[in-house]
Amino acid sequence: MEKNAHLIKNALLAHKIAELRDIKTEPKRFRELATDIAMIETYEAMKDFPTITKNVTTPLEVTPQEVIDEKNVCLVPILRAGLGMEEGAHRILPNAHTGFIGMYRDETTFEVKPYFARFPKGIEKMEVLLLDPMLATGGSAIDAIEQLHKVGVTHIRFLCIIAAPEGVERVTKKFPEIPVYIGALDRELNSKCYILPGLGDAGDRIFNTLD
Repeated sequence: MEKNAHLIKNALLAHKIAELRDIKTEPKRFRELATDIAMIETYEAMKDFPTITKNVTTPLEVTPQEVIDEKNVCLVPILRAGLGMEEGAHRILPNAHTGFIGMYRDETTFEVKPYFARFPKGIEKMEVLLLDPMLATGGSAIDAIEQLHKVGVTHIRFLCIIAAPEGVERVTKKFPEIPVYIGALDRELNSKCYILPGLGDAGDRIFNTLD
């Protein structure tokens, strides 16, 4: 993998991803697990996050402390499946802004079709956490990053739960300056561009829209 790809090694994360994959995991539990996983991944992705110095008053004295400027952070889930990670990231950063990028995949050509984007004012100055459970071909991630670049965003971190080698290679080579945080690196894509072994369609399992 490229240097900007970070496969997170965490026993609790692996445990929760294993349950997330299970076909027997019901939508309610699936959403809970996605939230927990997003919290762990957000923690890992922010180990070297920029901080500012703030004076904090303890019961005994005033002390300078290093803190994250949460109002300078924007969470951007890729709709719709990315919403499954947004709550977990927001629990870690409750005062962060939120933006949205909507897109869907053409099931015949497998091409990404964007349909919506909404960002908070001043996002170009913010640190952005881009959220999507699945990194398959890399098409959605690339399109989302390009949309963020068009509005002036320069600091982006991409978080995904499960990734295929093909998608990781494509995204990290195209954007070597963007760190990609991966919960689990799977084997390959199948003929329909689904990740194997994967977990199926994350959006359908989150929102219970399975056939």
